[in-house]
Amino acid sequence: MQGIITRQSRDDSGQPRVTVLSEDDVMFRFEKLSVWQKVIELADAVHRVTQAFPADERFELASQLRRAAVSISSNIAEGSSRSSNADFARFVEISYGSLLEIVSQLHIAKRQQLISSDAFNDHYAQADEVCRMLSGLRSSLVKEEQSSGRSDFV
Repeated sequence: MQGIITRQSRDDSGQPRVTVLSEDDVMFRFEKLSVWQKVIELADAVHRVTQAFPADERFELASQLRRAAVSISSNIAEGSSRSSNADFARFVEISYGSLLEIVSQLHIAKRQQLISSDAFNDHYAQADEVCRMLSGLRSSLVKEEQSSGRSDFV
């Protein structure tokens, strides 16, 4: 864990307390996935870059980018709760589609001069890394499902 997972609570006096969780403390399966952690970083980066968009783009391209970024981590989380690896793999595929939406929208943002070439290149590189990680996760889910003797994949 890189310290991105925190738990907020209150101490005995009622004061807020934030605890950074170790991998052993993490509650949910998806929180242990490095791809989910990378996707959260990508979502943070997308939110930061879209804050600089002009007001007339905040409810259009900025909103689309943000929703797609949130969708990736949400689908990984939801898929991890499914009863089979085949179901989980389908949610990973949906996450991949949302990632490609971000790439397409970044091209538009660059063409409209809403982001610099450097920002585009940085986010593109992040998306490329996440793409490879999602592909690896899906492949491992497929292998596990096939080795278990299930035939849920088509």
